[in-house]
Amino acid sequence: MEQVLFLITIFLALYSGRCSDVYSRNDFPEGFVFGSALSAFQWEGAVDEDGKMPSIWDTFVHSNAGPTRDIACDGYHRYKEDVRLMYDMGLDAFRLSISWSRLVPSGRGPVNPKGLRFYKNLINEFRRHGIEPHVTLYHNDLPQALEDEYGGWIDRKIIDDFTAFADVCFREFGKEVKFWSTINEPNMLAMGGYDWGFVPPVHCSPPFGMVNCSRGNSSTEPYIALHNMLLAHASTMRLYKQKYKDKQNGSLGITCFAYWMVPLTSSEENKIATQRAKDFYLGWVLHPLVFGDYPDVMKRIVGKRLPSFSKEESDLVKDSFDFLGVIHYTTMYIAHLSHSHHEDYVSDMSVLMSPFGNSTLVKFDVLPWGLEGVLEYIKHNYGNPPVYILENGRPTNHHSSLNDMGRVEYLHAYIAAVLKSVRNGSETRGYFQWSFMDLYEFVNYNYTYGLYHVDFSDPERQRSPKTSAFWYSAFLKGSNVSLQEPKNLPLSFSPGFASQ
Repeated sequence: MEQVLFLITIFLALYSGRCSDVYSRNDFPEGFVFGSALSAFQWEGAVDEDGKMPSIWDTFVHSNAGPTRDIACDGYHRYKEDVRLMYDMGLDAFRLSISWSRLVPSGRGPVNPKGLRFYKNLINEFRRHGIEPHVTLYHNDLPQALEDEYGGWIDRKIIDDFTAFADVCFREFGKEVKFWSTINEPNMLAMGGYDWGFVPPVHCSPPFGMVNCSRGNSSTEPYIALHNMLLAHASTMRLYKQKYKDKQNGSLGITCFAYWMVPLTSSEENKIATQRAKDFYLGWVLHPLVFGDYPDVMKRIVGKRLPSFSKEESDLVKDSFDFLGVIHYTTMYIAHLSHSHHEDYVSDMSVLMSPFGNSTLVKFDVLPWGLEGVLEYIKHNYGNPPVYILENGRPTNHHSSLNDMGRVEYLHAYIAAVLKSVRNGSETRGYFQWSFMDLYEFVNYNYTYGLYHVDFSDPERQRSPKTSAFWYSAFLKGSNVSLQEPKNLPLSFSPGFASQ
């Protein structure tokens, strides 16, 4: 790898000399971190080893015809090798998640000692190699026991159970972990799991679900689920502040899946529809965190189906973060939908496959300036809080060549967009590429995002670096990289849960 890295470094240096648009990681502010990421369910495997119990994703994949994640990347057994690869690449930080059902198998109650030992060993391995762990407490993998007992996120019991799980994590790992994210992309989880129903727990209702719905209510459950996620997050932040923050000196935030949105045309109707879409999608999460309540347009359109915050809950949720995590992949064009044929029973998230009431999703594009748009929007509308971009990447077919120049071009363009945003005053403090290696993706099994190829047909799960791994490593180690003006980059994959 060292020889290839040397050659690609020389290439980048020579190429950069012929272009005016050149940057390196040294152009970013001191303390800005670069990392990569993965999630427990997609990487660990060992689904029934050492006391782990099923999550809703384990149940889901075993009930479908697609591949299971019983072995996945076998990270549970190969974590030392993988952390060494991360170190060799030059990563400052790494985003990982903790499997709730591995650490607390029944969702509440006794801690699994073997699961505890694994995560302590993993975190210590990061620390030993000088890599800062950024830990996500919940990355879509609810313990099946809690789903069976009371329905998981649609019952307020989840607030106490999640807070208790977080308490275990803070107590056991907090000396070594200084950056915590509570819940991964609650807006996408609420839509995918409780409106469209194409991911677990597969709740939806006709005519809005993307699958044959056997349970759920697309008109109400997405709002209930996300409301409980916000309250669970805020309860966890209160716990952290009261019990751990002063001693452990860490930070806690939550992530938001953030498409950028632009009008399909310059018509006033489409401009209004685009703002409505931003309120329904971004404001659904960010408004309560910053202002203590949902956007007015959501309250007007959704009405009584939208849960309300009590005064105490509003005070609890407001300002309940040290940073915001942003997950961004693509930009969408929005057009106004003039009339709903289901006015009396409308899933505001699903009208014509749209996540936005009275707007319609028209087209997805990969546009690097879309990430700038997201960061500018947060800066101007939500007080310019500290932001970490916790996922950003480009998918390719799993069986494509290791020479993934399309991914290199994507990273070129999007990291440049981050640099422009920082120079324009955004408080963005870190960038995490998704994903470090090919994973079993949550929805589309044929596409992967990895810098390293994983041969899932090989019992040893051989890892092989792609061109993007060499490029990212060269960038991380200080090489100048050059970039032409960002262009629309071709992308052909199914939207929604793009990161997974």
